Amino acid sequence: MLRFIAALSLVGAIYTAFAPGIYADEPKGFTAEDIAKGKAIFDQSCITCHGNNAQGVDDRGPSLIGVGPAAVEFQVNTGRMPMARQEAQAERKTPMFTPEEAYFLAAYIDSLGGGPAVPKGVDLNDLSNADVATGGTLFRVNCSSCHAFSTGGGALSSGKYAPSLFPATPTEIYQAMLTGPQNMPVFADNQLTPEQKRDLIAYIKYIQNDQAQGGWDLGAFGPSTEGLAIFLVGIVALAVATLWIAGKS
Repeated sequence: MLRFIAALSLVGAIYTAFAPGIYADEPKGFTAEDIAKGKAIFDQSCITCHGNNAQGVDDRGPSLIGVGPAAVEFQVNTGRMPMARQEAQAERKTPMFTPEEAYFLAAYIDSLGGGPAVPKGVDLNDLSNADVATGGTLFRVNCSSCHAFSTGGGALSSGKYAPSLFPATPTEIYQAMLTGPQNMPVFADNQLTPEQKRDLIAYIKYIQNDQAQGGWDLGAFGPSTEGLAIFLVGIVALAVATLWIAGKS
């Protein structure tokens, strides 16, 4: 029995030493002053739903311990939080807090239990050296089934949906991949590396900024609208041709 326990301990130690981390382990740079300011905002605006110590309140709001600063900044900066009431999905709306206030909130929540954050070494302002082709492959494999090939979003079950990515900034997209908001899965760094995330974001921005190369793209919704348009045009053309032939006869 002792040998078995020792073997398990050895395997666990080796895995811990050599396995890739789930998230990039980098300092987040929060100060005691940042945390204090975040707590003041939390006590005034978030405590009713998330509890005195962010432990959550039944039927009001989940625990925030361990969610990390990326989740806080994503939810607050996109206006999804605070919510007026519990719904199937939190919609994007005009933010109630400034980015600086969201940063302070993130600092306070991080102090309670840590969690994922966008690595300081990842530059999302300049994506010129990212691999758009690789990002396209990653998007089609991991994202297109919900967000559609044109990044316009799509319906899910039970009143939920994958939102359009057009209003999302590169930082928000990165934060969403780290934290998996709503129905989105989490793409930790051992699933998509920070470099692959940058490639994927570069592809999304390329799609959003690229002009349709084939003329009128019918909203870029894909084969559904194109098929409907072809069907309607075809039916009208057949009807006109039938009436023309009948008139000639």
